[in-house]
Parts: sequence; C-alpha cells; structure tokens
Amino acid sequence: MENEMEEKIEDWRGRETIPDKHGGIRAASIACVVEMVETMVSIAIGNNMVLYFMKPMNYSSAEAANMVTNFIGTSYLLTLFGGFVADSFLTRSTTYMIFCSFEILGLSVLTLQGHNPSLQPHGNEPPSTLQSTVLYIGFYAIAVGTGGTKPSLLAHGGDQFETRHQSLISKFFNWYFFCLCFGWLMAVTVMEWIKDIFSASVVFLAIAQCIFAAGLPCYRLKRPSGSPLTRIANVFVSAARNRNGSLLDVEMMQSLTSTDNNNIHHNKLKCLDKALLNKNISATQVEETRTFLGLLPIFASTIVMNSCVAQLLTFTVQQGMTMNRKISPSFEIPVPSLSIISIIFMLSFIPLYELFSKRINKTSSFSLKRIGLGLALSSLSMGVSAIVEAKRKHEAVHNDFKISVFWLLFQYLMLTSSDIVTLGGMQEFFFIEAPASMRSISVALGWCSVGLGFFLSSLLVEVTNVITGKLGHQWLGGEDLNKSSLDLFYVLLFFLNTLNLFNYIFWAKRY
Repeated sequence: MENEMEEKIEDWRGRETIPDKHGGIRAASIACVVEMVETMVSIAIGNNMVLYFMKPMNYSSAEAANMVTNFIGTSYLLTLFGGFVADSFLTRSTTYMIFCSFEILGLSVLTLQGHNPSLQPHGNEPPSTLQSTVLYIGFYAIAVGTGGTKPSLLAHGGDQFETRHQSLISKFFNWYFFCLCFGWLMAVTVMEWIKDIFSASVVFLAIAQCIFAAGLPCYRLKRPSGSPLTRIANVFVSAARNRNGSLLDVEMMQSLTSTDNNNIHHNKLKCLDKALLNKNISATQVEETRTFLGLLPIFASTIVMNSCVAQLLTFTVQQGMTMNRKISPSFEIPVPSLSIISIIFMLSFIPLYELFSKRINKTSSFSLKRIGLGLALSSLSMGVSAIVEAKRKHEAVHNDFKISVFWLLFQYLMLTSSDIVTLGGMQEFFFIEAPASMRSISVALGWCSVGLGFFLSSLLVEVTNVITGKLGHQWLGGEDLNKSSLDLFYVLLFFLNTLNLFNYIFWAKRY
C-alpha cells in the first residue's frame, strides 16, 4: 500500500523550517505587497486595452471589445493551468517567478511594438499579419503570466501559516484583498497619468519580482507532490473497475488504511471507496478526491454572479455616457472614475470587516455564509440596476432629461461589494478546505469563476438578442441605448441570480 502523502514544508535550500525564522506575518506581507503591484499593472493594462486596440492598431470597436473579453476570460481560465503547475511540479514561489517573467516578456513585446512604427499599421489600414502576430504574442504572454501568478502568489501567502492557525490565515486573506483593492485604486488614479503604460508596467513588475525574490530566505515552501489530477483520475478509474467489489472488502481496507479519518466528506460519495480495492490507491488519495469534488458545486454557483460584475465594464459604462456627468460647466466626470468611489468603499469595508469579525469563529460555514451574502448582493444589485435604467430611459425618452450619473453609484457599490465579499470568501474557503496538495488549483477556481462569468455574460447577451429578435425587437440591439431594453436584461439577470442563490444554498447546506 502506498504511504499517505504528507505536506512537506522546507525552506528555499531544502532544509527544515524554523518557526521564528520562516513564514508568519512578515513572509505573508511580502505576498500582499507584490499582489498590490500586480493588480495595479493588470488593471491599468485592462483599462487601456480597448483604446490601444482601436487607435494605434485600427481594430473596430466591436472587435476591440471582443478581444478584451477574450483576453480577460483567457487570463483567468489559465489560472487552472498555473495552479496545476504550482501544485504538481514546482514550488509556488518558483511558479510565481517563472510566470511573472512571462508577464514582463509580454509587456516588453508591447513596449517594442509601441515604439516601433513598422510594427503598427499606417493611417487607417488594418494591421498586417506580422503586426497582429506581435500584438497577440504580447497580450497572450501576459495572459499566460497572469494565469500562473494569480493562484501561486495567493496560495504561497497562505502557506506561510500552519493550517491550525486559521484565524491568521483568515486575517491574511482579508489584508491580501485590501492590497488588491489598493492596487486597483492606484491603477485608476496614479497609473492614468502615465502615458507609456507598457514601459512603466515592465518597471513595476520587475520591482515586484525583485521584492518577492528578496523574501526567499524567510519563506515556508511546500514541495510539490506530483500531479493531483493524475491521482484523482486513478481513483475514478479504480473505483469504476472495482464497482462490483464486495462492500465487506472495502470496509476491511478502510479499517486498515483510515482508522482515524475526521474528514467532513468521509461519508459522501461512498462509491469512491471501492478504489481502495486497488492496493496502489491510498485512503489519502480517495479523501483528496472526495474533498476536491465537494468544492466544485460551490465554485459553479458563483459563475452567474461574475456575469453581473462584468456589466460594470460594459453596459454600465454605456449608461454613464448617456447621463449627466457635469459637476461644473467645464468639468465632466469620466464614467470609469465612479469605480474610485466603490474602491474607496471597499478599502474602508475590509478593515471594518476585520474589526467586527474578530469575535466570530471563522469556520468553513462562516466562509460559506460570506459567499452567500455576496451572491445575495449581486441579485439585489441587478434589481436596483433595472430600476435605475428604467428611470434613466423614461426621463431621456419622455422628458428629454439626463439624470445624474451618480444614480449609478448604487449598482457600483452593490456589485463591487458583492465581488469582494464573494471572491474573498471563495479564496479563503477553497484554500482552507482544499487538500494541501491542491491548494493552488483550488484557489484558481475563484479566478476561473471570474473568467467563466465574463464568457457567460457575452453568451447571455447573444442569446438574449437572438430570442428577442425573433419576437420582433432585440433588447440589446443597436447603438442607441434609449431604444434598447437594458432594464429588462437586468431583470433577467436578477431572476437568474436569484435562482442561482437558491442553488447555492442547496449545495452549501449539504457541504
């Protein structure tokens, strides 16, 4: 029988760690600082991406929008690949260093293209094959890099604490997301003043990589234990081959291999226990598989919420462009600047949340309730968005009056609050509940949910237009928002989110 796999923690030289020297708050805080810089760069790039595709590269607005959506979705979906590499073959610190280099490489390619006229189209001509190739190499190198740095950096920060110190892990996740929000604030303020955004991003990421590397002597590093996906596949194959095996034999194997198993999923998916009839499958592998499968319904229940968050980058911006944005005769509020208010709200919310949550026993059920709160907020935000859009459209069509852009603050605050509450709860929940050998992949599920939510948003728009078009009037067709039925689309999202909330409650109660 294969020995049960234990979490092996070492320092960067492969020696046993010393509690006072390795890990802890100091080591974890480095991950927070690096994430702040990473977020500052990634958000700044995202905010300038559409403009870069349209102006220097001469893509149409529709093509640019699709390219941005595909880039963001691909970046977050690739976190599963990055998490797999970090769990299976490399330490999480090494994974971060390698994939951060991919980000820097991609940004360097875009910097080269931005400073070389021969790599840009002339006049109003479409980009040549070479120019498009260079563009795609640059952006998708960034996507690959993001896919590796996101899961590995967060899981690495959590690794700096022993699993029994759950309150410290929870505190780390809260401040990690505080730094993420602060980096977001820097991206929409300080970074907006920088003209050559790609060159500046190369410098910032290089600094972040140096800061991370400087902390190597004080890190706790979990050594990879091979491919967890291969182990899970072996459990499935073995359970299928032995599906007709005797239950008595299974119970005998359990008594020999798992006499003290307190895993909360031990009595679920009992069919997997028949994998133990294969002497090459350990009880740890079966429990690892059972635990990871238990996370998937929670992950799937958050995708619809992220399709609502995607509206902040699309229809909410279009709404703002048709509203009164003037503060004075000479100054108009840029619509993306509304996000500054919501970011400041989140920055204030996280310390308050940390203050009031000190008295709470932060078990897995608490994280599940936190995710549920975020899903409820997203549903409520869609209801409020529908009401605001109905009022905006009524005033614009019947009274020829533009209502204030500050009406959008309601949906900005609710959606951003929903995003941070849900994503933060998911990442903490997945990290704590996941098998030690699969924490990077499990953390990646949170980012993957964001990517799938963006793709789902695009799919919902297309399907809605097809169905309503056959009924005589496309809800989201045309350039004039006043002739569209965006309020009805928000109502649709409200009902989908409410159904999804009940679906989440169903799975959360059975976790």
